[in-house]
Amino acid sequence: MLSGVVLSPADEDNMARWSIRPTQLDYWIAKRVAKHTSRTIERPAKIATLAADERLLLAAAAGYWLATRMKSQCERREANHLAANVVVTAITPHILKSFVAQERPDRCIVHGKRRRGIPKSGKPYDAFPSGHAMHIGAIASALSRFFPAGRPLIWGSGLLLASTRALLLAHWTTDVLVGLGSGVAIEHLLWLLARAPEDHSRHS
Repeated sequence: MLSGVVLSPADEDNMARWSIRPTQLDYWIAKRVAKHTSRTIERPAKIATLAADERLLLAAAAGYWLATRMKSQCERREANHLAANVVVTAITPHILKSFVAQERPDRCIVHGKRRRGIPKSGKPYDAFPSGHAMHIGAIASALSRFFPAGRPLIWGSGLLLASTRALLLAHWTTDVLVGLGSGVAIEHLLWLLARAPEDHSRHS
């Protein structure tokens, strides 16, 4: 699916160094969304996507972390891990977007007054990757680790929430997929790093 992604020097108007072209599948999906969506669909999607907003998640993670300081060691470790994931996935997209420029589909697919309720999201060349999706991938992966029985519900809800980014044309489909995958990878790496001291002392 990512085979159509091409790196090329970014335009001088962009602060980023490289630009990424969306795939043909990205264009096809975005055009279908633009053609068949409506304000009735876009309004609830716009509200739902706020659940993965960076500022809201940072505040929630900080509150949960503080609330667990007097709890059991297991609960504190879980809160530490969730907070670390939220912080890292809040920083990483900004770093990537400082090097990569990709125009959002809500700027190049939708024109004039025929927006059908589609909003303009963020900066025009900040499509890659989806920060919301990266948050979702990391948090869903962490929650699935702590509550394995709830994995289907956790990931079902997470994927539905992530899909709002493509539905709002804030991101191309590959931006969302890369964000989700990156979030999962970050969660696994942070878990390994957190466990490393314990594993070292166990084998010493």
